[in-house]
Amino acid sequence: MTGQYANLQGDAVADFSEYIGMPTSKGTLVVERAPLTNFAAALGDENEVYRDAGVARKAGFDDIPSPPTFGFSIQNWGKWAELQPSDGQPDRNPMMEVIGALMSEGGMVLHGEQEFTYHRPLTVGQRLTYEGEVADIYEKQTGERTMTFMVIVDTYRNSEGEPVLSSTMNLIHRS
Repeated sequence: MTGQYANLQGDAVADFSEYIGMPTSKGTLVVERAPLTNFAAALGDENEVYRDAGVARKAGFDDIPSPPTFGFSIQNWGKWAELQPSDGQPDRNPMMEVIGALMSEGGMVLHGEQEFTYHRPLTVGQRLTYEGEVADIYEKQTGERTMTFMVIVDTYRNSEGEPVLSSTMNLIHRS
């Protein structure tokens, strides 16, 4: 029952169906070397493949590859204003509508699990377009509290339109 869920007593808790499939963001970015290399350093990964283009090419990459969890912060780098689509962001922000409404009544928000699927190597110099959408929203009772889970999927594509990276994130509100 996607979008509408029941609590432990079987009563309808909320109807989120209007948000399923709604866009959350879109844009264009360029994968930059310094953020990628610094991200690897912050993780304590000293592998030279993240620091030396020659080593990366010898390992079979076109350029320096991203560390596996770089997708967590990818939208914070290389997102230059002149590259952004002229039609701007989606008209509505479903994350703020749902989570903002829940937060107005108190509680806390947590970044839940996040998983990354690499369809092909993500490397320095790539120009990627991305689009995000709400994949699901559901609630679970935990004792006297309700946890609302919002699942967001961001898909990054190369200049040929091929998927490079998909990121699935859970944003959780606990009342």
